[in-house]
Amino acid sequence: MNGFAAATRRIGIVLAVLAAVHAPVAAARNREVDAVAAELLADMKILASDDFQGRMPGSDGEAKTLRWLGKQWFDAGLVSGTNDPGHAWFAPVTLVAREPAGSTVQFQRAKRSVTLAPAEAIALTSGRRSLIEGAPLLFVGRGERALPSRAELAGRVAVLLDGRAGQSGSDGTASGAVVQGSDRQNALLAAGASAVLTVLDGSRGIDSVAARRKRQGYALAGEALGGDLEAFITAAAMERLLGGSAGTPSKLPALESEADRADFAPRLLDLSASIEATTRETRILTHNLIGKLPGRRPDAGAVLLLAHWDHFGTCAQPPAEHLICNGAIDNASGVAALTAIARRLGKSPYAGGIALDRDVYFLATTGEELGLLGAEAFAENPPLPLKRIVAAFNLDTIAIAPAGTALGLVGKGMTPLDPGIAQVARAEKRKLSDSTDPNIYIRRQDAWALMRHDVPAVMVTSAYGDIARLERFFDTDYHRPSDVMKPQIELGGAAQDVLFHVALVRWFADARRWPSPR
Repeated sequence: MNGFAAATRRIGIVLAVLAAVHAPVAAARNREVDAVAAELLADMKILASDDFQGRMPGSDGEAKTLRWLGKQWFDAGLVSGTNDPGHAWFAPVTLVAREPAGSTVQFQRAKRSVTLAPAEAIALTSGRRSLIEGAPLLFVGRGERALPSRAELAGRVAVLLDGRAGQSGSDGTASGAVVQGSDRQNALLAAGASAVLTVLDGSRGIDSVAARRKRQGYALAGEALGGDLEAFITAAAMERLLGGSAGTPSKLPALESEADRADFAPRLLDLSASIEATTRETRILTHNLIGKLPGRRPDAGAVLLLAHWDHFGTCAQPPAEHLICNGAIDNASGVAALTAIARRLGKSPYAGGIALDRDVYFLATTGEELGLLGAEAFAENPPLPLKRIVAAFNLDTIAIAPAGTALGLVGKGMTPLDPGIAQVARAEKRKLSDSTDPNIYIRRQDAWALMRHDVPAVMVTSAYGDIARLERFFDTDYHRPSDVMKPQIELGGAAQDVLFHVALVRWFADARRWPSPR
C-alpha cells in the first residue's frame, strides 16, 4: 500500500470513529427536539382552545389561562416572583379603555360662527374631555419640514394637510424631517400645539378616520390622559371656511401650492376654532403572572424571560363560522415555550443540588396586544430594581420556522447582549443571522417596553430568521380567527428555540461567564 492510500485509509478510519461518536449524540438531540415539539403542541392546544375564549384581558378566559399557567409553573418548581405577599404570582394591572363619545367642531371669522356637521369634521381626544375655545389657526403645511417653535404653536391649532400622508421617498424612507402618518400630528402636539386640525385633502375621508378611531384605545390606569386633541375636516368644508364659493377661485389648492414652496413658512389663517371631544371610559382589572427560580447569588442580578399571554377574545361577528381569535401562534406558542423552559430549568438545576448564580424571573404579560401595556406595568412597578436585570429575552409568535432555521435577533446591535448570544449560538451549534432586518419589528413586541426603561431586552428566535415566512403569517392568519391549531403547524424551530433559551439562561445566569455590566 502506497503512502497516499495509507493516509486515505487512516482519514477514513478517523471519520468513521467520529461519526460513530457523534451519531448517538445527534440522535439524542433529535429525540429531545421531538419531545419538546410534542410538549409545545399539547400546551398550545390547551391555550388556544375555545375553552380559553381567546384570552382577552379581564375576561373568564384570562382567569382560566392564568390558573392553568400558574399550576404549570408551580409544578415546574417555580415560586412566586411578585415579591409581594399581598399578590402572590398574579400582579394586578388596571387598564383604562376609552372610546369616542362626543365631538363638536366650530369655527369663527370676525363675528361669524360656523358649526360643522359630523360628516364634515370630527374631533378626538385621548382623555375624558378636551376643549379649546377661540384658538387661532396656524397653517403648518404638510408637516414634512422642521417643526414650528413652541412659541409659534402655543395656544394655537396647527392646520396640517393630509394629502401625501404615508408617502415615502425614493429610498423607501419618509420624506422630510417629520415622520409621515399620525406621527406628524403627535409631533405637533408634543411641540406645543393646543390641537391639530388635519385637512383631508388626499385619499382619506371622515368615514375612514371615524371607523379607525371608533375602536377603543387602551392605557394603564396610572398614565396621565387628557391633553391631546385632534380634529379632522373634509376638503370641501375647509374650502368653504376659507371663503371659496361658486364663481370664485378655489382657496385650498392655493394653500397646497404654498405648502410645496421651498420657502414655505407657517402662517396664521384668518380663522379661529372651538373644538371639544369627549370619551367614554371603562376600567379593566387584569394581571401579569410572575414566577421565579431563586439563584445562589441574587445579589448578582437576574435574568428575565417573558411572553404575552393575552389575545383578542371574540373578534368576529356572525355569520362568520368561527368568532374567536384563539391566537395559537400569537402567542400560545410563546407562552408554551416559556413554560417548557421553566420545566427544564426548574427541575434539572436543583435535582443535583446545583442552582444557577442569578435569579431567573418568568413573566407572562397582559395587554401586549393593546399596546405592550403589561410589560410597561412590569417596568413601572417591578418586583426587583430594573438595573438588576442583566438580560431579558422575549418569546412571541415563535411557531413559524422549521428546525434548522437560523436565529434572527430583534434588537441586534441595540443592547450589550449580542456577544453573549453569539457565544451561546456557537456552543449550541446554532446559526445566528447577521441580518438587521428583524429590527423593523422592534417596537411591536414586549422587549421594546423594557428597552425604553434601559433594560437590555431582545427577542432571539428562528421565527425571525426567515422574514419572508414570518410575513406570510402576518399577511394571512395574524390577528385573525384563522390563527388556530392546524395539522400542519410548524414546531421544529420553536422546539429548538426552547433548548436554545435554556442554554441562554444558563449562560447569562452564570456570574462568571456574564459579569453584570451595570
